[in-house]
Amino acid sequence: MHDKTARLTTDEYTQVAPVVRLVIALLVSAVAAGLAYAVSSLPLVTTGLQEAVAEQMAQSGVSHPVTAVLLNFRGYDTLLEMGVLLLALVGVWSLGSAPSSREPPPGAVLEFLTRFFAPLMILIAGYLLWAGAHAPGGAFQAGAVLGASGVLLLLSGWHLPASLAGWPLRLTLVAGLAVFAAVAAGVMWTGASLLEYPPQWAGGLILLIEAAATLSIGATLAALFLGGRPEDSP
Repeated sequence: MHDKTARLTTDEYTQVAPVVRLVIALLVSAVAAGLAYAVSSLPLVTTGLQEAVAEQMAQSGVSHPVTAVLLNFRGYDTLLEMGVLLLALVGVWSLGSAPSSREPPPGAVLEFLTRFFAPLMILIAGYLLWAGAHAPGGAFQAGAVLGASGVLLLLSGWHLPASLAGWPLRLTLVAGLAVFAAVAAGVMWTGASLLEYPPQWAGGLILLIEAAATLSIGATLAALFLGGRPEDSP
């Protein structure tokens, strides 16, 4: 009886599968056509919001327009992006603990490269964080480099100590979103709107947000690579 039911289910799936593929193909084609129409309808020459951004740069607290847009003028989007990144990690952790690694110990070459490049990548992340106020860089770029250094350590056989896998790791993961939200709400005590930084404090507040975000982004990316919730007990 079980085999007959299994064969029937397989036959039904064989009949339905072409219809499902056709529906998916039509949906993908419709989305692709919509995107193609949207791109083709864009004007060939446009200044966009460059002039509006340039007019407000003196109030932004930074001198690089990308950082000003991401952390000041369009702070709502960046705040939500931090939330989405943290939510993705929560989804991965909900699947269970990280798989135990059975990789052989790294060779002498990999161990040397890890010891050389990991500290160097941390320094580069710090530079990108600091340079973001006046040059290309910022929290996401610095966090990506910091996360890559964590991935390199994991690939070389490094394990997060059990003493750091509990609340210290979780505090680091939520620090970026928590600090961002705290600053966003805290400026309202001065009479400003949500995420409307006072011009005299804007530079320092943006640096504070980016510093916390860098740590959180780097830790989140490395934790996503780990593939599950790290054990917080030996």
